[in-house]
Amino acid sequence: MKYELSPGNLLQKSEDPRAGAELFHTLLESPYVKLEHIISHGQASPPDFWYDQDEDEWVLLLRGEATLEFADGGMVRLTAGDHLTVPKRVRHRVHRTSEDAIWLALFLKV
Repeated sequence: MKYELSPGNLLQKSEDPRAGAELFHTLLESPYVKLEHIISHGQASPPDFWYDQDEDEWVLLLRGEATLEFADGGMVRLTAGDHLTVPKRVRHRVHRTSEDAIWLALFLKV
């Protein structure tokens, strides 16, 4: 079987026609994990919205800055290279991102 191998670049900006929209690309998915590449352009979660997930989520901020807010009142500021694990059922939201934020998000479905 012949495979087409073409490298991707996680730091390259996407040429998406929805200029300024937050972009989500699934890079890998199995019954146990999902890996997403996220490009943010100053987005934040809606004021009354909270993620309340069934799986642990590990995030890595590759570029830019972001602040996550937690339902208990805590805030975590991330800069390029920072990573954080958010346990399942910990309510959180994106408080803010910079215009050039690029993330990896790994969801552990176990």
